[in-house]
Amino acid sequence: MKRNVCLISLLYLFCAGSASLYSVGEKTIQFGADALWKMADYRAGITEVSLIRSAPVLVLSPSRGASSVSGASRSDSTPDLTLSFDEGRPALFRDSAGHYRVIASPLLASVADHNARVGPGAAFFTDVLPELSNAGGAKPEKSTSSGPLVIEAQSRAALFAPHNHIYDFSIEFWLNPLNMENGEQILQWVAARPLNDNKTSYASQRILCVSSKNRLQWSFTNFFTSPDDKKSIEINIGGVSAVVPKTWSHHLIRFDSFTGMVEYLVNGKTETIEYAVADGHEGGEVYTPITGEGGCFILGNGFSGLMDEFRIHGVNAPVPAVRKYPLQGGRIETRALDLGAGSNGVLKLEASGGRIAVRDARLSNEFMRNGRFRFSDDSEMQFFIRSSDNPYRWDGPWRAVTPGAEFAGIVQGRYVQLAVDFYPSANGESSPYLEELCITYLPDEPPLPPSQLTAVALDGAVQLRWKSSPDQNTRGYLVYYGTASDDYFGEDAVLGVSPIDVGKQNTIYIDGLKNGTLYYFRVAAYTNHAGEFSREVRARPLQ
Repeated sequence: MKRNVCLISLLYLFCAGSASLYSVGEKTIQFGADALWKMADYRAGITEVSLIRSAPVLVLSPSRGASSVSGASRSDSTPDLTLSFDEGRPALFRDSAGHYRVIASPLLASVADHNARVGPGAAFFTDVLPELSNAGGAKPEKSTSSGPLVIEAQSRAALFAPHNHIYDFSIEFWLNPLNMENGEQILQWVAARPLNDNKTSYASQRILCVSSKNRLQWSFTNFFTSPDDKKSIEINIGGVSAVVPKTWSHHLIRFDSFTGMVEYLVNGKTETIEYAVADGHEGGEVYTPITGEGGCFILGNGFSGLMDEFRIHGVNAPVPAVRKYPLQGGRIETRALDLGAGSNGVLKLEASGGRIAVRDARLSNEFMRNGRFRFSDDSEMQFFIRSSDNPYRWDGPWRAVTPGAEFAGIVQGRYVQLAVDFYPSANGESSPYLEELCITYLPDEPPLPPSQLTAVALDGAVQLRWKSSPDQNTRGYLVYYGTASDDYFGEDAVLGVSPIDVGKQNTIYIDGLKNGTLYYFRVAAYTNHAGEFSREVRARPLQ
């Protein structure tokens, strides 16, 4: 019985030792997590974000650009006003176009990262009671309207500067209401419109966007004016689709001065169309806007929820991409990774990451390690690797690989490069994210030198013997000789100049040497390249 126990113990130790042999000499290169993403040189449609995991992760960049659609009259390259709300604190909110001054109330807050629709931030409005001024009756000295966020023209180049004759224009924003109660005021433009040339009498000019029955209603009062500047008409236009609380939706209202069309779109789809003409029908005399005096925009007075990417354009703007993430996805590629000369190649790739989505104002974070990063909403990541012996020329194709699966032998070369393709969900509302990448490879380390090298002097020759290198991958030995210590450039031997490749034998007879000359010898084992020298020995051939 004792003998059986001993045999089992020995067998266990042998198996454990054998299993560990595979990991001896393995090395790992890490990307992301604590190593960060500095080696991910190429990034297309990819950005780094925090707060999803303990270290920054890579996700798809949210859509920002506009896409051309039927009905868009011109390109939109220079918005008149852009409020991204990405500055982190309301006191720092600013118009990146530089045309308007932005005044934020202490009651205004901001949110970051996954709560925002685009970019790293969004404005958060709480329910503030309206404090509107009466802009009629007399010329205002300055705007006395107040609210969570007030926007005033500070440049004559601003589209809504006083007395500006506006032709095409567009106003757009992303909205995420908490409750969408009746009467919540999303946007106002308040100004004073002169009623005569002497400017002794004024009328209130207003643009108002307000919630009503879970829809947004727009009204324009004393804004659209006849060509002779004598009359004005009121435009009322509203949405058909309900605005869902705790969900982002895109709103765009735009005016075409050629046709007089006022068009309201929600999530890129036309809701309602009206015409700024006297009889309200297309083909009549078009009324165009003229801005009043002392005007300002007021955002979020009495509104509870989030707003992002508020923009004003001096054109009939194209419909922007309303999906959170572009359907074409994004890609990263690492720089060329040097695994060392003669590397035996990559053994496996490991990855960790997941999927991030916002539903009902809550962050959904699905995390996994290795395997197929393909999720139920069709968002996914695909992983690729290629190798070469030249970091500037990649002869081999990209190979698709599955993180966690071993693929020893299929990727050979001194240099390797990794790539990851990111794809959003089918509706463009969620993105996969990558937390960490690791590759494990087995470098072809230089073999250990042979030991117990001895030299015996003979007539015109020296006999060398040594004990084999302990490295099992040893392919042979190189014998170095010369006539000075550490200077092995000998040329006398019949077998050739130093070093002599003797194959896998561990003894050699070197003749052709000069009697009376002291020779120095070292031996190195080699695989794909030579390892370190053995100890040095010396001998003087004798007659």
